[in-house]
Amino acid sequence: MDLNYAPEDRAFREATRRWFQANTPKVEPKTLAERKAWHRTMYDAGYVGMLWPKEYGGRGATPMQQAIVQDEMARAEAPPPINGLGIGFIGPTIIVHGTEAQKQRYLQKMLTAEEIWCQLYSEPNAGSDLAGLKTRAEDAGDDFFVISGQKIWTSSGPIADWGILLARTDSKVPKHKGISCFLFNMRQPGVDVRPLKQITGSSLFSEVFMTGARAEKSDLIGKLNGGWEIAQTTLGYERGANSLGRVTRYLTAFHHLVRMVKELKRNGKALIDDPVVRAKLGKIFTELEVQRYAALRVLSALSKGEPISAASSITKLSYTEFEKRFFELGVEILGPWGQLMPGSPDDVVEEMSTSSGEPGTFATAYLWSRAGTIYSGSSEIQKNVIGERVLGLPKEVRADRMKG
Repeated sequence: MDLNYAPEDRAFREATRRWFQANTPKVEPKTLAERKAWHRTMYDAGYVGMLWPKEYGGRGATPMQQAIVQDEMARAEAPPPINGLGIGFIGPTIIVHGTEAQKQRYLQKMLTAEEIWCQLYSEPNAGSDLAGLKTRAEDAGDDFFVISGQKIWTSSGPIADWGILLARTDSKVPKHKGISCFLFNMRQPGVDVRPLKQITGSSLFSEVFMTGARAEKSDLIGKLNGGWEIAQTTLGYERGANSLGRVTRYLTAFHHLVRMVKELKRNGKALIDDPVVRAKLGKIFTELEVQRYAALRVLSALSKGEPISAASSITKLSYTEFEKRFFELGVEILGPWGQLMPGSPDDVVEEMSTSSGEPGTFATAYLWSRAGTIYSGSSEIQKNVIGERVLGLPKEVRADRMKG
């Protein structure tokens, strides 16, 4: 990816900067309706799904244009769009593996956030060992499968209209080979969504119970029992391809932090006047730039048509561990101001979004930063993937790999 700006890139940046300066909300959207309204405003301007093909509602933009939009969003401290799971990796998975009918039915409404999406992968006993999932999909005849089972840690579950679901369709074959992938209606009888309280105080994720629910055969993605391949595509996009959006939110948070250390005083002096504070800010910004270039490298590979690979685990491991260090530093520098949660008086709290786009404060973002090292495969799992599938090291000794 050539990072030198062509004349058309400079013109695009100027137009994008003007748009965000004129349209960024003065107050952070908080309710679902407010966030959907901001999302639709961005979509109508062409700033959602930029890399998606035009025939499916995207802009067909270049990676450089995508990077410019992310830069300008950070500069304007613009809130992120909603439906990140759908647009970031479920939609791209449908584009790669879905039928034309599935693409026409689902992608446009996903981009506009008319339909919110979630991911139905993890189970109480199948998190890191995802292939051990127990949710069943039983063939009920010509048109549909009957779905029974439980999913957990389902982000956006309480507000989701649809989900991408992994279920076991053959229990007689090795566990990786008996899984199928479906597009699943969350608004139907037999689906019970129960919100889970998070450490941040909110309930953005949930556990989902499915009892005799229905998945249409027309909503099967790929081949029957071929769901593990689909899952790897989805996880690859989740771990790597969506990283630039996260870096944008980190940069926005960094701008918030710098503004706060300029305004807040300790012992009669602004925090920014402390050379230790400045040194730590400089170091973390350097790390942030490393994350940005890593995200651009992923974007460049995708623009060349290169497939999502196990190397996305390197990106995921890197940015989630960085996120912990960054927000730990923010809370350390801000002291008591860094411990304020949403609901504190407006004149003493600085509102900002977590890396997931949830409105909150630095304290919220600090608490949420732990989640990134667990979801989409924990940091320990990412290290195993990198060692075994990227570096070619001997596989970890596990009970399910040992011959009887």
